[in-house]
Amino acid sequence: MSTRIRRTAVTLAAAAVLPLALSACSDSGSDSAGSDSSAKASSSAPASDESMAGSDSSTGMDEPFGPACASVPKSGAGSFDGMAQDPVATAASNNPALSTLVSAVKKAGLVDTLNNAQNITVFAPTNDAFAKIPKATLDKVLNDKAQLTKILTYHVVGQKLTPQDLEKGSFETLEKSKLTTSGSGESYTVNDSAKVVCGNVKTANANVYIIDTVLMPSA
Repeated sequence: MSTRIRRTAVTLAAAAVLPLALSACSDSGSDSAGSDSSAKASSSAPASDESMAGSDSSTGMDEPFGPACASVPKSGAGSFDGMAQDPVATAASNNPALSTLVSAVKKAGLVDTLNNAQNITVFAPTNDAFAKIPKATLDKVLNDKAQLTKILTYHVVGQKLTPQDLEKGSFETLEKSKLTTSGSGESYTVNDSAKVVCGNVKTANANVYIIDTVLMPSA
């Protein structure tokens, strides 16, 4: 009888210990699951970074392009980020390469017109583009407000044009006559004469394509 009692006591003790052991296993299991989930979370972080990198590369397709873009300041009001904050005439005034254009816009009284317009495209001739025009001719134009206004408004299209739009396009300008564009990739021309040297520059109200030749509307 005493042996049976001892066996019964051992059995009862084992039965009492078993739930505690199971509970401990359960706790360690939950801890393991927690560590697994945290490991998964940490392993998912690089994936998230990669997806972000993918989105950056896709938005990179929509960035400025062209050889003259390298001369644009990296920071400040004249940088691409800075210009994106200002309306187009103000943005152009912060770019040293467009100082002749800005002076012409001021002479024609078009600063407010351009700054207040919505969703436009501006083909902006560089200082070198204006320098191609004989000085006597340029001075005459700069002092003829009506002619100057006609020329400058010929450089403005009343919609935002993407590079894809320029591949083969014909667009009415604010001057009311049309200009044509052609090209692909990062190489575009306007009216088969002016080359885009820095394209797809964003301002608060316009897309800007900086060109190497002044466009002339038909007489």
